[in-house]
Amino acid sequence: MLNVKTLYAVDPAATKAMDTSELRDNFHVGGLFQDGQINLTYTHYDRMIVGGAVPNGKFLTLDAVKETGTPSILDRREMGVLNLGDPADVSCGDDTYTVGHGDILYLGMGAGTVTFSGKGRFYIVSPPAHRSLKNRLVTLADAASLKLGAAETANKRTIYMFVHPEVMESCQLVMGYTMLHEGSVWNTMPAHVHDRRMEAYLYFDLDDENRVFHFMGEPNETRHIVMQDEEAVISPPWSIHCGVGTGSYTFCWAMAGDNVDYTDMDMVAMGDLR
Repeated sequence: MLNVKTLYAVDPAATKAMDTSELRDNFHVGGLFQDGQINLTYTHYDRMIVGGAVPNGKFLTLDAVKETGTPSILDRREMGVLNLGDPADVSCGDDTYTVGHGDILYLGMGAGTVTFSGKGRFYIVSPPAHRSLKNRLVTLADAASLKLGAAETANKRTIYMFVHPEVMESCQLVMGYTMLHEGSVWNTMPAHVHDRRMEAYLYFDLDDENRVFHFMGEPNETRHIVMQDEEAVISPPWSIHCGVGTGSYTFCWAMAGDNVDYTDMDMVAMGDLR
């Protein structure tokens, strides 16, 4: 079963006037992981699609998505698939990949229909693409890593880069995840913006009783959205994106836009946040 909803782009001025429910309606993405379903959100931020697929031991096929305007979803798109569940298979064209827990599968433009099976919990991100690149399964062992922050500032974390120039070539997609170390709760702090790329976060490995307060908005006009486990949030190019949790968690980041330069960002001084 395929379900698709659409999020339209919102400018900073309109965002300033939003209450909590309006912020959630326009930027929060919940309910992605439902047994026997593929749930997608088509955004008007760089036309990024985020979604979830939970085959629950059966087969789920992702092919035609009306919102893309193409016969099949990968005709003019690329895709990254992160498995949050048990090792499970993803088939595309004539190839089948066993995607382990925490692995990310990259599928290039024109790769074909995608089928999910087994006990996986698959997080899907898909931006438009203008050239075809080779499919690749990137395991955690294959990923590049970067350690940032410190325990003293409660933001000690390891960034794992999967679909990233240091690991492999993609068209628009940059994707990986950040794991907070024990006792650290702040992510992406100090904050930054990158006007040339949107970004989506998926928060996961968060206990049921805990929450993440995700911060967004212009640096001088910040807002927050309260996030639960396995919920996503869309960050427009003009917005900061950082967060703090009431317990440990990991978050998957995915970006698309003008370039794949991971360091292409404008840092925001702590004194400039309001």
